[in-house]
Amino acid sequence: MVSSNIYKWGRGECCCLLVEEGLAPSREEVKEDVFLLEDKTRAHALSDAHKFLDLNSVKELPDTHAWTSPPLDTSGYDGPDPEGVPIIDLNDGSAQELIGHACKTWGVFQVINHGVPKNLLDEIEQTGRGLFSLPMHQKMKAARAADGVSGYGVARISSFFPKLMWSEGFTITGSPADHARLLWPHDHRHHQFCNTVDEYQKAMNKLAGRLMWLMLGSLGVSSDDVKWASPKKDGSQEGCAAIQMNSYPACPDPDRAMGLAAHTDSTILTVLHQSNTNGLQVLREGARRWTTVPPHPGALVVHVGDLMHILSNGSYPSVLHRAMVNRTQHRLSVAYLYGPPTSVKISPISKLVDHSHPQMYRPITWTEYLGTKAKHFDKALTSVRLCAPRTGFVDTNDHSSVRV
Repeated sequence: MVSSNIYKWGRGECCCLLVEEGLAPSREEVKEDVFLLEDKTRAHALSDAHKFLDLNSVKELPDTHAWTSPPLDTSGYDGPDPEGVPIIDLNDGSAQELIGHACKTWGVFQVINHGVPKNLLDEIEQTGRGLFSLPMHQKMKAARAADGVSGYGVARISSFFPKLMWSEGFTITGSPADHARLLWPHDHRHHQFCNTVDEYQKAMNKLAGRLMWLMLGSLGVSSDDVKWASPKKDGSQEGCAAIQMNSYPACPDPDRAMGLAAHTDSTILTVLHQSNTNGLQVLREGARRWTTVPPHPGALVVHVGDLMHILSNGSYPSVLHRAMVNRTQHRLSVAYLYGPPTSVKISPISKLVDHSHPQMYRPITWTEYLGTKAKHFDKALTSVRLCAPRTGFVDTNDHSSVRV
């Protein structure tokens, strides 16, 4: 069974889903409505000694990270899909139509000519590599607190699986200055780290807003239909976001390891930069097989999240995805997780609801949905659904038969 451990963070009126890390919220930084995972689920966590294993120095796969024996079931994976995950040029006059088609048929696509400079993508990747290459004792100085959000740590969704994942992560919400000073206390590299992250956050915010409106525009939706999502004068977007850096070191036995278990994002959308190494796999709706999303020079991967699925009244599936590892190459990814302001109730857009297309989901804030997903995991969308899916539609969070 695929489980997704979902948490939220909040600062003022912002909240953000951190699916890949399964991060718990900080009591000091959030309001009273923050959902905390029950203590009994934390009891499943494996020992800290194994959780913070230095994966870069391991020569044999430890039992704590060996997911199956014999190797993982890949009978549902036949290699790259002949059609392939769409790569869309945002300068193409048909970009909006192409994005809409990709959202409906894949729930994921790649974009080029997106306006984010290549040098900035290179810089954020080098920033991540520099961080993860630090000695373990140094990274641990910026470790995420037990009830915190930002900082260094492993994927906490491991708590819901019998084995740990072959990855490490660093989460950024707001300014990373405090953690950066802990990582580089004796030089000025923390300034460079913060400057790069700040520039990347601004570029991603504008791109996320642009992509959201292309996705909604393809459905005939305008800013009059979703007033909270109207862009500011400077092109930036309302809403909340976090940056999640993930490192996947080369693995001595990749066929029995899992970089990151299968999950959907509870965001509106996620923008992912991945290094030039295969690892990301998606499950296309109805195909029942995993398809690799190969890195494309300069391209960014865009995932449809659960909240976009709700806004589209089920037209756009939120894509189930996972990360695999390999024997010889280190892989790094940087995810920008974008969602709405916490106070906004998300529901199917009225323009997309009629007699033939009844409202599929009840109104729900991001805060409420995160609590629902933490309780129901892969059945979260089903739990907030008002009516049965239209003919031919499958609830993309209902993956109880999928092997991870």
